[in-house]
Amino acid sequence: MMKSIKTILRGHVKDAVYAANDGAVTTFAVVAGVVGASLGKPELLILGFASLFADGFSMATGNFLGTRSESDQYVHEKEAMKKEFSGDGRLAKEDAGKFLKERGFSDQDAEQLSAVMVRNKPFFLDIMISHRLGISDSNTKDALRSAVITFLSFLFAGIIPLLPYIFLSSQDTSHNFVWACVFTGVALFGIGALRTLYSDKKWWSGGFEMLLVGGVAAIIAYAAGYAIQGIV
Repeated sequence: MMKSIKTILRGHVKDAVYAANDGAVTTFAVVAGVVGASLGKPELLILGFASLFADGFSMATGNFLGTRSESDQYVHEKEAMKKEFSGDGRLAKEDAGKFLKERGFSDQDAEQLSAVMVRNKPFFLDIMISHRLGISDSNTKDALRSAVITFLSFLFAGIIPLLPYIFLSSQDTSHNFVWACVFTGVALFGIGALRTLYSDKKWWSGGFEMLLVGGVAAIIAYAAGYAIQGIV
């Protein structure tokens, strides 16, 4: 099971973790705000699901467009760099040597390796664009996969704060809110723990870190709803 999750998310950990965290916290913020404002269960579910799907779709499309924009920038910069290095090969070799020295290579090693690097133009351009701008090439398939993972992660985590209001018969939003807090806390801890699958961090450390960040956001949301109730 864990191996399957790791395979699916490989290369998209940031998308999945960011979306899942945002989904849980955003929906919980709506729940906390509604409870803080003393609104009823129907209003809570309507606002909760509206926020869940609208925010999830918005986040996914934003991710897709952002990835495509980065890809377009990559192509543009690659063409510009081709022109920059199309003439004298010494300029390309100097840039490659400077890059290698910044990575800890000696002058002699940098000299030898830079000569090898510039012979393979596509490889050289990929390395230099990544070094200069911090971007990499990505195609439409990658952008679409990233968007789908973002949307599903947002929905999966975002629906958790609503579960007590869906399955428990009580109309008292304050009573169900206790369970919403518990469910959301467990979800945030789990998201943080899963994040450590791709790092050397302890699973419990990642879980508590995510729980702390999400908990602060939840407290702010509840306080805002409670304060607004007092004003209006």
